[in-house]
Formats: sequence, structure tokens, C-alpha cells
Amino acid sequence: MKSLACIAALMGLSLAVSAAAQTPATPPVSPEAGTTFVQVGRLLDDPSTGQVKRDKTLVIRGNRIVEVRDGFVGEGNVVDLRSSFVLPGLIDSHVHLTGEQSPTSRLDGVTQSNADQAFIGARNARKTLNAGFTTVADLGATGESIFALRNAIARGDVPGPRIIAAGDGVSIHGGHGDVNGYREDVMHIFSGENICSGPEDCMRAVRLQVRSGADIIKITATGGVLSNTAAGLGQQFSDAELAGIVEAAHKMGRQVTAHAHGADGINSFLRAGGDSIEHGTYLDEESIRLMRREGVWLVPTLMAGDFVYRIASGPNNFFTPAQTAKALEAGPKMLDMARRAHEGGVRIAFGTDSGVSAHGDNAGEFALLVRAGLTPIEAIQTATVNAAAHLRLSDEAGRLAVGMPADLIAVAGDPLTDVTELERVRFVMKGGQVVRAD
Repeated sequence: MKSLACIAALMGLSLAVSAAAQTPATPPVSPEAGTTFVQVGRLLDDPSTGQVKRDKTLVIRGNRIVEVRDGFVGEGNVVDLRSSFVLPGLIDSHVHLTGEQSPTSRLDGVTQSNADQAFIGARNARKTLNAGFTTVADLGATGESIFALRNAIARGDVPGPRIIAAGDGVSIHGGHGDVNGYREDVMHIFSGENICSGPEDCMRAVRLQVRSGADIIKITATGGVLSNTAAGLGQQFSDAELAGIVEAAHKMGRQVTAHAHGADGINSFLRAGGDSIEHGTYLDEESIRLMRREGVWLVPTLMAGDFVYRIASGPNNFFTPAQTAKALEAGPKMLDMARRAHEGGVRIAFGTDSGVSAHGDNAGEFALLVRAGLTPIEAIQTATVNAAAHLRLSDEAGRLAVGMPADLIAVAGDPLTDVTELERVRFVMKGGQVVRAD
């Protein structure tokens, strides 16, 4: 009986540790924590209002805001941002921290270990944090590497943004997300438990991702530009498979986001009850109607479209022929897609697909969103209150208010006039700790 009790206790501990690892949260204020006074000249504390406040002091104890005072007050540990424009730490809803597209990308996939990728991810996480992004969703990396990085950042072992991690994306055999374009024996080695065929098998794949530590389930509902196969950009999962995936994920408390280009795959995923669309290149009127009706989020990743088109059409193209053809086809269509979605009332959350483009350049997405018809404040909302709502983090990110984590950034100019100011972040604080002060 004692042995059984010990085993039960250990199982309980294991489950508690697993749950904690999958839901990284900002710890509560410590009563011993010191107090910091951040004096702010211009403050956009809640981007949903668009209201800029002047001459405020954020009182921070430990990692959280405990008071917002009028005027410039405080003594001791004072941060002077009286000449700056301050807003919440930014959120990128679609990154791939453990890699970056380059001429060696196809070789990297079969030479780097999971440990290598975790260290590469740590380097890219620091770049992302320094760029003003204090929260990200990583939507595709080996589970071992990204979950270790997520947990290390949450513990404070390495600097980086809070990570919501999907781990390995769920894909069909041979689809975007599986291994393509290598020798048959190599592909068998590198094809994992996240690859499935048939509704029951795909439900199994979702459950295994949750067991491994996934905070969110990422699937590849359609073909993709950078998979080395001439399989197009249309639907790849069957309707029954999509329904099984969404059911399994929702029953385990996870939302499902879908990489999706073709309208057939987008609409089938939406009819299955999916939660958000990544890319959305060929969405149509039915897509817009379904997304608006169900409150589904679009993460348009305009930087990815811009990047792949520039590489594919440039003199130093390092894509394969299959990748090049899809990049030239899809890349130029993404701005118009975002414009139509915005005009149609679709909810938009900020995401770059960084790892396709370079890490640290994430804020380049803002100018593209404005080109697609968003106003500067609407673009800022996508990376703050909208992205926080999309990732179910509205109590932890996207605003600066009493009780919220002290995640904030500062720029010199006014991003409501020139949104490219966000490409020139000069100050970053995460959890009450200054990580950049130029």
C-alpha cells in the first residue's frame, strides 16, 4: 500500500509539473520585491481606446504594475522615459524561433540536433525581445527544443519573450509539415508522431502533441510555399480529419490554428470549428463570412509573403524549383488578402512567420498592415490587445494596467503618426526587468 501511495504521489507530481510546463504564467508579486518608478511622457496604456495619456508614472513592484500615478513621481529606482512614447510589450502570434531561412536551411534540418536548435532559438529569442516583442507564439519547431526554450525563459534562465509553443505541427503524410524532397530512407527517419492519416490517427497525433507539452495545436490544413514538393497550396487534410483534430484538441483544452493558403482548406477548417487562420492567402467571401460569424482570428503574416517573393524573384534565389513556383504565386497576393479581410470585418492578430524572414525584424509587419488598409492604431491593436485576446492572454499581455505584468516598450517618436517608429524600439522592459535601454 505504501508503494502504491508513493507511485500515486509521484504521478501527481509529474502531472503537476507537466501542467505547469504547458501553461507558463507570470508569477505573482513578491512581497519582498523592490519598487521601480517608470516616468512616462506619452502613454498608450490600453491600445483598444487609442487614447494617449501624458505625464504618468507607472509604479512597478517586482514584475507587476501596482499603481499608475499622475505626474512624474518616485525616488530611488527611477526610469526616465519622460521624452518617450510608451506602449505595452508587443505580441507576435506566429514565429519559428529555432531556425531561419537561408541557403543552408535544407541541410540544417538533417544536421542540427534538438539541442542545437534550442540554443539557436535562445539567440533568436533575445533578438525578438530586444525588438520589443515580449510575448510570441512559436508555431512549429521540434517539441524537445521549443518546450525546453519556453520553460528556460519562464524560469528566467535565459532572456526572451514569453512563449506559447505548439511544438511539431500536425500534418498529413507527405504534406506541408512532413519531410519532403530527401532520400526515402532519410524521410522515414525524420517523419514523426505528428504526421497522420485518417481521423483516428490525426486525433492520436493531437493528443500526443498535448502530452508532449503543446500549449496550442498548429496544423497544416493546406499545402505550403516552403515544403519542397509540387503539391500546390490547396486543402490537404480531409474534412473528416479536420473535424477529428478540432474535436480532440478542444476536448483537451487546446485551441487549433491552421496554416492555410487555399480557400478550400480555409473554409473546411472553419466549418470544422477551427480557432484561427495563419496566412489566409486565397480566402474568399465565404471565408470572410465564416470568420466573422465565428469570431475566428486571421494572422496574415505579410512579411512572409513579401520575403518569399523577394527571394524567389531575386538574383540570389536559394529556393528549390517547387518552392520558387509557389513563392511567386502566393507572395504577391497576401496584401490584397489582408485588405479584403480587414474591409470584411475579420478580426486580425499580428504575426510575422519570423524564421521565414529574419528574427528581430518583426516590426516590419506594421508598415505592411498599414499598406493593407489598417490605420496605425489598428495595426498596433493587432500586436497588443488583439493578439492577447487571440492567444487567451488578455489578463497577462497587451495592456498596461494595475495588476498586469510590467511588459512595456518605448520609442522616441509617435507610432500613431508613423507606425515605422516601432522598428526603432529604444527601451524594453519585461516583467519589471529592463532588458534594453538605448
